[in-house]
Amino acid sequence: MVTQYSIQGTTAKGIASSVERGVAEGDLAPGDALPPVRKLADDLGVSPGTVATAYKELRGRGLVVTRGRGGTVVAEAPSVASRRPPRIPEGLTDLSSGLPDPAFLPVLRPPGEVRPVYGSHRAAPRLAALEELTRAWFRRDGVPAERVTFAHGALDCVARLLSVELRPGDAVAVEDPGFHHLLDLVPALGLRMVPVPVDGEGITPDGLRAALRAGVRAVVLSPRAQCPTGASFSVGRRDELGDLLREFPEVLVIEDDYLTELDGPPAPTLGALEPARWAQVRTVSKRLGVDLRWAGLTGDAVTLARHDGRMLMTSGWVSHVLQETVVGLFSDPGTARLVARGEAAYAERRRALIDALGARGIRAVGAAGLNVWVPVRDESAVVNGLRTHGWWVAAGARFRIAAPPAVRITASTLLPEAAERLAADPLRVEVVRGPRSGAVTSVP
Repeated sequence: MVTQYSIQGTTAKGIASSVERGVAEGDLAPGDALPPVRKLADDLGVSPGTVATAYKELRGRGLVVTRGRGGTVVAEAPSVASRRPPRIPEGLTDLSSGLPDPAFLPVLRPPGEVRPVYGSHRAAPRLAALEELTRAWFRRDGVPAERVTFAHGALDCVARLLSVELRPGDAVAVEDPGFHHLLDLVPALGLRMVPVPVDGEGITPDGLRAALRAGVRAVVLSPRAQCPTGASFSVGRRDELGDLLREFPEVLVIEDDYLTELDGPPAPTLGALEPARWAQVRTVSKRLGVDLRWAGLTGDAVTLARHDGRMLMTSGWVSHVLQETVVGLFSDPGTARLVARGEAAYAERRRALIDALGARGIRAVGAAGLNVWVPVRDESAVVNGLRTHGWWVAAGARFRIAAPPAVRITASTLLPEAAERLAADPLRVEVVRGPRSGAVTSVP
């Protein structure tokens, strides 16, 4: 029960605001229990119904969760405080960011001259040149792209799609482990997360089937370089998921193809199968620059119309200055060569780390992307143990709901010789045999 923070208020709104203020200011931490409804009602001199209404509002907004006899507690990722990673101590090598190596990012060159226009761009929000480049980008992988639109990044796009399609309390299937910012976003929208396991080929059919039968109204997944495991669809897995989703045509399918390359081999995606309600979003921040807050989106006509209708009422459009910058990068042969060199380097660095760990009996996965996912028994012990030897890695708790413990190591800037040092450092590890083979933890 909360003893260090005094909840105040005489109305449901006032009580809810008091709890939210405590969470926002850090006086109420994730997992802290709120007083039982009748106890708080007696303390505040209000009816139990008033407190129950306040708690219901807080649940709907993703601030608290109810655990049956365990009572009402602050959510693990409350909507007023994201799962931000801790500040990196000075002197440590950062392997936690999930970001690309700046050596393989082009210099951003906005257009040199931007002439003023009369009024706004709401009537013509997209540059024709970028629309054509975006269509070609999707079609390269067999994704239908008769209609395309733009957004301010993947999360901006996913948030808008979910907010126009779902209502507070609706359920969304998410990958587990998955993208930590998405795991923050869904409860912040007042939606319920239904975790679906991930294996080497992406989201699992059995897990998705269970989620669909449980009544989820949307599914958010990654077809390749899944964060944090690096899993990518095989053709067989994509087709199996497509067959399953055809049984639930009312469910919105959102593919976050965040690591799509400007050049490279086609990847199997659900978008190519055209589910009844679907959208695929692609971003360029990991390959062209983290400051490029632009995303391309394709999907069925109704989904795109709802997205654009909401966007026109809010931000209106993506800056044409930004769009022209993206056009220039998409069209530049030098940028394409730089991106290709980066892809080759990332593959080499991931493989070097996985091999170095594997040589010491430590299982790690990372077939694509910028990171390597290492199952462990005790996340804190591994993170703190590596910290004592100068390495800073991300605890897996930020990325998982029900999935087993792990740590995520960003390999994008880790040269092969450094990977050997990381794996061979004096931190000793225990390799757990049997059913949990490959899990590791520090040993005193």
